Amino acid sequence: MIYTLTFNPSIDYIVHVKEFKVGEVNRVKKDYKYPGGKGINVSRVLNNLNVKSKALGFIGGFTGEYVKNFLESEGVDTNFISTEGDTRINVKLKANEETEINGSGPDIKEDDLKKLFKKLEKLTSDDFLILAGNVQKSLPIDMYAQIQKKCLNNNVKVIVDATGETLKCTLENNPFLIKPNNDELSDIFDTEINTREEIIYYGRKLSEMGAQNVIVSMASEGALLICNEGVYKASAPKGTVKNSVGSGDSLVAGFIAEYSKTLNVTEAFRWGVASGSATAFSVDLCKSEEVKNLIEQVNITKLS
Repeated sequence: MIYTLTFNPSIDYIVHVKEFKVGEVNRVKKDYKYPGGKGINVSRVLNNLNVKSKALGFIGGFTGEYVKNFLESEGVDTNFISTEGDTRINVKLKANEETEINGSGPDIKEDDLKKLFKKLEKLTSDDFLILAGNVQKSLPIDMYAQIQKKCLNNNVKVIVDATGETLKCTLENNPFLIKPNNDELSDIFDTEINTREEIIYYGRKLSEMGAQNVIVSMASEGALLICNEGVYKASAPKGTVKNSVGSGDSLVAGFIAEYSKTLNVTEAFRWGVASGSATAFSVDLCKSEEVKNLIEQVNITKLS
């Protein structure tokens, strides 16, 4: 089974206005509400690709119920833990420019964590656990590393989609997959990275630090995979970018969806890139047919 974990889910309220004017009444042209959070995005894309997963995490209040009910109405299995306080609302205002107002979310108590750890103890070597997104500031920065350690004895394959110190803390526990983009790679090593050769060099550094598979996404330039079998480049499909949210989560979902069926890392990489691109070219997260329409455009080349 594939499990996703979202510490701080949200309702993403997406609002379109013709021209946003500060200090005035602005009329909405159209609006959408979706459950948000990186792990939740992964579960939704897996569901769209006809691969089952279970969404774990923390929800609270009427907003948390909305997230749970929305996911279950789509067919996503959930096993959330209820917390004090309401699940946050993130407002994404789309006008001549895009503006975001993100809520902070409820604090996670020690008893809440104990409930989570009890669930994770039941995972086995047949399971994947995807740790995606940031945790609340009230929690330790090494929270994902703590979770990994609880999964080591059962050989759970842990995927980490996080940034900065949160990601670096997990490397010693040999995550199955990590997915920084070009800018995040620069931040990790506190250096400017401009060329493909530099991306490969620092991607290999992450591999040497413990990551089993490293995917570095490069937007229109495609993506790189550094793994035990070598270094591979995936070309980016052509299309019109409509959506800046969820393409990285979709890449992770596409990769795990394929790998869980075939155990083929390079083919999984191909499906991941197609899924990420399909979401970028869509209003919401990608659907299976959209991914299949792009898969032939993704060419995998072995660089070394």
